[in-house]
Amino acid sequence: MKRTRSSNDWLREHVNDHYVQRAKAEGYRSRASFKLMEIDDKDRLIRPGDAVVDLGATPGGWSQVAAQRMNGKGRVIALDLLEMDPLRGVDFIQGDFRDEAVLLQLENMLLGEKLALVLSDMAPNMSGVPVSDQARIIHLAELGLEFSRNWLKPDGAFLVKVFQGVGFTEFMQEMRKVFKTVSSRKPDASRDRSPEIYLLGRGLKG
Repeated sequence: MKRTRSSNDWLREHVNDHYVQRAKAEGYRSRASFKLMEIDDKDRLIRPGDAVVDLGATPGGWSQVAAQRMNGKGRVIALDLLEMDPLRGVDFIQGDFRDEAVLLQLENMLLGEKLALVLSDMAPNMSGVPVSDQARIIHLAELGLEFSRNWLKPDGAFLVKVFQGVGFTEFMQEMRKVFKTVSSRKPDASRDRSPEIYLLGRGLKG
């Protein structure tokens, strides 16, 4: 199939992207690694000895950073619909987070241990229909929030990618019902033209 002009432009931008080149040079699986590193440098989310779950993990950029910064102390459990090459210090579940059986598998792997951090970089396959895509993105974020409400320690944190648009304000309000503090983060590695933004909730209410 012949590439469209827009896909060629994206490919050219991707290949020339500073963070893509840096990820290759430094051995990281994706440019997304630098997003988490920047947020963690600011907010100190990843601590050795903690238990961390990474939702929407493939290709593993965030799990890789989490495992490195935990320095072999603690647990990282990654989950994604797509395959992910093995990472040292990371347990991986392949499956759809929306599937009750997959969620049960994840919960069983936790063995009752509460989490210090839930990371969610989940995104659906884009249909190209903005309203539909935005609704699916918010839905995934809501599932991540509900999981966090049930499995985080009282002082735990939830970092989730969302897109600004329909439903964003309502989702932020839901975050504020669950967490004592909710902040937004737009790391340098996130492209300026992208509507993505990261919301960070810390400290469960109640």
